[in-house]
Amino acid sequence: MAHDLIIRNGTIVDGTGAPVYRADLAIDGDRITAIGDLSAATATREIDAAGKVVSPGFIDLHTHLDAQVGWDPLMTSSSWHGVTTVLMGNCGVTFAPVAPEDRVFLAEMMESVEDVPREAILGGLDWDWSTYPEYLDAVQRMRPSLNIVGLVGHCAVRYHVMGERSLSDEAPTPEELNRIRDIAEESIAGGAVGFSTSRILLHVVPDGRYVPGTLAPIDEYLAVADGMNAAGGGLFQAVNDFATKAEHEITLLREMARSCGDVLFSGGAGNGSNAGVDMFGAFLADTNANVGRMTMATQTRPSGSLCGLAQISPVKGQKWKAVMGLPTLADRVAALKDPAIRAGLVEEGKTKGMWYDPNHIYPLGTGASPDYSETGGRSIAQRADELGVHPVEFVIDRLIASDGLELFNTWFFNRNVEGLAQLLTMENVYPGLADTGAHAGQICDADMSTHYLAYWQRDRQIASLPEAVRRLTSLPAGVLGLKERGTLVPGAFADINVFDIDTLASDHPTYVNDFPNGAGRLQIRARGYAATIVNGSIVTEQGANTGERPGRVIREFARS
Repeated sequence: MAHDLIIRNGTIVDGTGAPVYRADLAIDGDRITAIGDLSAATATREIDAAGKVVSPGFIDLHTHLDAQVGWDPLMTSSSWHGVTTVLMGNCGVTFAPVAPEDRVFLAEMMESVEDVPREAILGGLDWDWSTYPEYLDAVQRMRPSLNIVGLVGHCAVRYHVMGERSLSDEAPTPEELNRIRDIAEESIAGGAVGFSTSRILLHVVPDGRYVPGTLAPIDEYLAVADGMNAAGGGLFQAVNDFATKAEHEITLLREMARSCGDVLFSGGAGNGSNAGVDMFGAFLADTNANVGRMTMATQTRPSGSLCGLAQISPVKGQKWKAVMGLPTLADRVAALKDPAIRAGLVEEGKTKGMWYDPNHIYPLGTGASPDYSETGGRSIAQRADELGVHPVEFVIDRLIASDGLELFNTWFFNRNVEGLAQLLTMENVYPGLADTGAHAGQICDADMSTHYLAYWQRDRQIASLPEAVRRLTSLPAGVLGLKERGTLVPGAFADINVFDIDTLASDHPTYVNDFPNGAGRLQIRARGYAATIVNGSIVTEQGANTGERPGRVIREFARS
């Protein structure tokens, strides 16, 4: 029998957690049609996977590619890291529902919360929709490279219904509550997988007020659950204010698990003791056993922001601002080398201090891959002290030595790295929270799948390869309710990765100006991926996009 594509001699890691085995895999159209000994079969195209892993494509449960897909349908950097399906619309921030006069507000809110420039959003999207289902129609017309699943956002819904009052702690009127419920029902019926909200106090609109929904009462969320249930059920996604009202947020999440049966929230290991890790572990175990299904997404390393000469300055001061305002990276490096300018920069750094505590900023180095210093790392404060210099002098010297390319990782989150390792072994914890498409010039964690496999599985061995792949494939597929995706079985959609686990690695983040109007962002490539296949088409090969755009907006889900 002749097939469209055969992947030969690969090590099959099927996504279920089952032991690996050696086999060939055939694809016809958008489906897997055979797995086994296919030595007698032929194909139009073949991939030799000898010595490589063949797995389901990875599913990224936390992205903000809602805008970027409009001008980057190849969906980089996700497509370089084995991702075949992304969840968009997280944290309550979406572009629908929207009235024409409110488009600027939604664009400015996305810029304020997620660092995606408003002009890129307004100019890079067609804005030919008003409802969330119409937005999903528009995304499909963009012909994305990867599969897309969408959440309708609380910020857009509440603002659409309540206007300026949505940014306060005022509860909706009974009529407004019914309208919020109806929009949730309409969105789920029209293809949204669920409803997202932001309650974290860091998320604000340009004038400093909290985004709509931050202070919403629990009754409002229960109305949303009613709307989702009326349309067949949906996922509730939240980023919560565990910092100032943890007990209330736990109650909200538990009530939503009870009411809609499916909750995804974001959490981490914290920066000190293991108290948060233990709390999340107990909460997840109890809720899943007694209330409803709940999954936590967490990052796979300490993260927060990257400073250097790209966009985030190591020092917040006028002299540093002048250097960062120079037109090219070469110009900025030349300024650092000028003795008079350097002296001013050092003095300003000593007077004002680094932009963040230098005890929590770590150099990524200039090796083949970035050094995220998860184990035994030394901060710029420690390294400067060893050399007898001020941290700002240490940073300047490193920037000059690297021609301005080195970046420095600021640890806002997950300084408790061993606690993070504990989290990543818990059932119902998803290793991701990449925030891909957001904070575009500040951080680039789009390589979370690659980092998790290369560091935590291969190097630290906190999970077997089959278990690690399960957490990137069938676990998130189950969270979303994806049909016939997330495992390698005949009849399933052909979303597949072929990679070398021994050489899998992330490259250094680099800064590019490829947004509309020349705005910039960080991107990150990978090594070790031989091919990534979406719906039967090869979208990347040896780390490069092929130009194929077979992705689909998935709008039908299995709900219990």
